[in-house]
Amino acid sequence: MKVLMINGSPNQEGCTFTALSEIAKSLQEEGIDTEIIQIGKNAIRDCIGCGACRKNGGTCIFKDDMVNEIIEKAKTSDGFIFGSPVYYAHPAGRLLTLLDRLFYAGGSAFRYKPGAAIVSARRAGTTASIDAITKHFTINNMPVVSSNYWAMVHGNTPEQVKQDLEGLQIMRLLGKNMTWILKCIEAGKKAGINHPEPVEKIYTNFIR
Repeated sequence: MKVLMINGSPNQEGCTFTALSEIAKSLQEEGIDTEIIQIGKNAIRDCIGCGACRKNGGTCIFKDDMVNEIIEKAKTSDGFIFGSPVYYAHPAGRLLTLLDRLFYAGGSAFRYKPGAAIVSARRAGTTASIDAITKHFTINNMPVVSSNYWAMVHGNTPEQVKQDLEGLQIMRLLGKNMTWILKCIEAGKKAGINHPEPVEKIYTNFIR
């Protein structure tokens, strides 16, 4: 089994990476493979709602960034963790842009697989940021993996994050809980228990 981890920070090995690395160690101790993808500093296009991905098998029409690459990796991944620094009390804009396109074009690659959101902040805006990321999971039939507190670390540098002993424990426990959910899903499949069949979406227009 494999968990794909997305580092939404522009910093290669900053605070968010430090938190994700703590989760990765916890997963690896349980025999779960991990991969951390750094979205970096290059521009990521906004979704323009063109609908082309609905006609070409779930591939975004824009091919000049990493969106389609991540969708392909998601198809062979069993769980996901998205991490973000907190800017102006919300997640990194580049990560939200990435999430919008990943889930609009490639939602089927994530559906029914567990996901978790983690954030790093100097001080405030953490729970609002977790909420914004998690909304992508809860519109897509994904189990949400939690810990024993909201999944956040505090610090302005990786060294400071490493001093947040509670935050690091939260990360490790999140990794254990992700492992537990993945193994429960795998055991369920072996017992003939599969996820619910997709249903045709009912759209209600409130403007009469």
